[in-house]
Amino acid sequence: MFNGENLDGWKIAAENPESVTVEDGTIKCNGERSHLFYEGDFKNFEFETEVKTMEHSNSGIFIHTKYQADGWPAAGYEIQVNNSYRGSAEYPERKKTGSIYSIRNVYYPIVNDNEWFKMRVKVVENKIEVFVNDVKVNEYIQPENPWRWEGGEKIKLGNGTIALQAHDPKSTVYFRNLKVRELPEGVKSVVFDEAWDATVTKLMQPGFPFIDFHVHLKGTLTLDSILQNSQKLGINYGVAPNCGLHFPVTNDSSLYAYMDVVKGSPTFKGMQAEGREWITLFSPEAIAKFDYVFTDAMTFTDSKGRRNRIWIPEEVWVDDKQQFMDDLVAKIEAIFSQEPVDIYVNPTVLPAQLMPEYDVLWTKERMEKVVKVLVENNIALEINARYKTPKADMIKMAKEAGVKFSFGTNNTGNDLGRLEYCIQMIEECGLTPNDMFEIKPDSLKPIKVKGLPAKITG
Repeated sequence: MFNGENLDGWKIAAENPESVTVEDGTIKCNGERSHLFYEGDFKNFEFETEVKTMEHSNSGIFIHTKYQADGWPAAGYEIQVNNSYRGSAEYPERKKTGSIYSIRNVYYPIVNDNEWFKMRVKVVENKIEVFVNDVKVNEYIQPENPWRWEGGEKIKLGNGTIALQAHDPKSTVYFRNLKVRELPEGVKSVVFDEAWDATVTKLMQPGFPFIDFHVHLKGTLTLDSILQNSQKLGINYGVAPNCGLHFPVTNDSSLYAYMDVVKGSPTFKGMQAEGREWITLFSPEAIAKFDYVFTDAMTFTDSKGRRNRIWIPEEVWVDDKQQFMDDLVAKIEAIFSQEPVDIYVNPTVLPAQLMPEYDVLWTKERMEKVVKVLVENNIALEINARYKTPKADMIKMAKEAGVKFSFGTNNTGNDLGRLEYCIQMIEECGLTPNDMFEIKPDSLKPIKVKGLPAKITG
């Protein structure tokens, strides 16, 4: 598609044509908004190119699009090219390389700036597949009549050309070795669930980070099956081992062994810090290898020296309900004021015998204490799909206080669900993309900023 010397066979938009040039055998996209359109027309095809992004780069590869003299291409789909660009505080850009922009977003940064990587896009009838360095990172099966927002009606498959994007003066992206081959007609793929497709697109379009950060490799669940589920449902995943005393990962060596298993997968890598002893079992250097760390208050030692694990009825002691609640809240305050974690997970869960009285026992005063310690320590609050906690009143209270939120399942086996409770809380509590937790830069990770506490919190 590109001879390495000039743009023969391509047509530059009339808008800022100087933003697309040929440099050292590559197509360079840098400058005010412009687009470069290939002079061809495709329906079923496979497109491949090598890409290199520089810092602050934001670009895209459009498919099934049409030439436009100016503006953002209205027809077809954009495959996002963005490895590290974060946008502004007002308009954050969370969609990463491999996203089918605003339709099925990828939030995990799969590749790095300043290095060449391969992108491949395959379209057969109503199915789009996106590969980065030959790893399939995204898939979308378009329904017959997909939901689209006002102004997005032309974001559909049909036929058209391929275009490259120059996004802004701070963005520099290079393309080389561009190839395309037409494919024969194929069989239309079956849509998993048309109503679900609309639900996900309505979240993706405004950039809602639809991520389940709380997934475990349990039962027969494998990384491959998690990725298949992600491409089926449009949910991104963070996978975390249980790290602590009497858990699968108990020290630095087992932690590094686990990281070897999951490295290279297009998932976030989380650490579930179990029990209060975890701070004595792992080094700061090992902990910092994870994208994020989360913990809960479901394991603690009470005032009588009894170790409670509140998800196991035989290991819970409730002598007095109100005293138990006061002790639990005090433990939550101690844990999240001292331990270097990003997210409070399984939040506000009570022992089975107390859950029927949840609304009575979780008083406004107790909720306020929990929200306060989260705000003071910049810790996100998980909305847990399995336990359906916390309830809307606490989420609204936390949102008002400036707490960020994450979604989580905490699966016990193969079933990851669809985060239905989380979606319900988005609507009921008026959550926006800016209310959601984001992975912190390495220098701002809690283990780097706070460090490990000197003693176990109890």
